[in-house]
Amino acid sequence: MTDPDFDQFILAKKGNQYEFFEVGQRFTHHWGRTFTAADSILFSTGTCNWTPMYVNAEYAKAHEHPDIVINPMLVLCTAVGMSVEDLSEGGGPFLGVNDIDFVQSVYPGDTITAHSEVLDKRESTSHPDAGIVTWRTEATNQNGESVLRYSRTNLIRKAAAA
Repeated sequence: MTDPDFDQFILAKKGNQYEFFEVGQRFTHHWGRTFTAADSILFSTGTCNWTPMYVNAEYAKAHEHPDIVINPMLVLCTAVGMSVEDLSEGGGPFLGVNDIDFVQSVYPGDTITAHSEVLDKRESTSHPDAGIVTWRTEATNQNGESVLRYSRTNLIRKAAAA
């Protein structure tokens, strides 16, 4: 078998440029994520977060939870990841996440989905080939109940620079 000729592959354009976004525009991110106890335990131990609520079912049940609580930082990371394809995959530095509100706990077997709205966009004064866009994202569980809300900001390339 010969090696593939990578020059024959056409690169697919990914993500949206600054001009695409309009304040008030909404995105429903196309895929969801069902969490397992193993997800929370692996994430928590891998990040050295030994909070018993995230790794010990008996401890969580003794504190009036039906099972372990999925580590909220895993829920946040997952929700951000779900939004990347629609919002920031076009490139540009991540400038921060703000106003995080962990609305309610997520448990093994819960599936979250997310949607975002453009809150603000402005030209960058330091990077003329880019603009700054801020979105508000909400994650909901399989019952349509809000579990997480946050805003995040990225520097987004303009179409001419992409």
